[in-house]
Amino acid sequence: MLTILKKTAIFFFIGIIVLSCSQKKDIKSEPKVPIVDFEGLQPILNLKNDTTYVVNFWATWCTPCVKEIPYLETINGEYSNKKVKVILINLDFPNHYETRLLPFIAEKKLKSKVIMLDDPNANSWINLVNPNWSGSIPATLIYNKKERRFFEKAFELDELKQIVDEMLLLNNN
Repeated sequence: MLTILKKTAIFFFIGIIVLSCSQKKDIKSEPKVPIVDFEGLQPILNLKNDTTYVVNFWATWCTPCVKEIPYLETINGEYSNKKVKVILINLDFPNHYETRLLPFIAEKKLKSKVIMLDDPNANSWINLVNPNWSGSIPATLIYNKKERRFFEKAFELDELKQIVDEMLLLNNN
């Protein structure tokens, strides 16, 4: 009788383990995001072609950042045929990659390119993005081959569109 009870308990626990494993999110179905240090990011901040880049530094824990994401997604969609590229540089902690970042991207159905920056020595790279950047987020670098503009603030959609339109005009002249 005792061995039947032991076998039943073992099968019960194995069943619970199998069930809990099968209910985990399938990370393979979520978008993959490259993880780079600043050296890997730096070329993206200095492209010299006919595209205008909107590079936004943000984090999932930053309320103004999250509020601004739909506006950046609107720019990404509405300006896709105008040589505008939105790149979202995520500054979450690397251990939040699977628990926060990937679920956030999936939930919000982000279409913009997302890159996770894993470079803990922010004091070494913040000034390389912009010498006037205090390090607060959201922060956005909008640039093309003719001009660079840096904004340490959250945008409203109309203001963001106006700046992108100005940058497009400069780039085309």
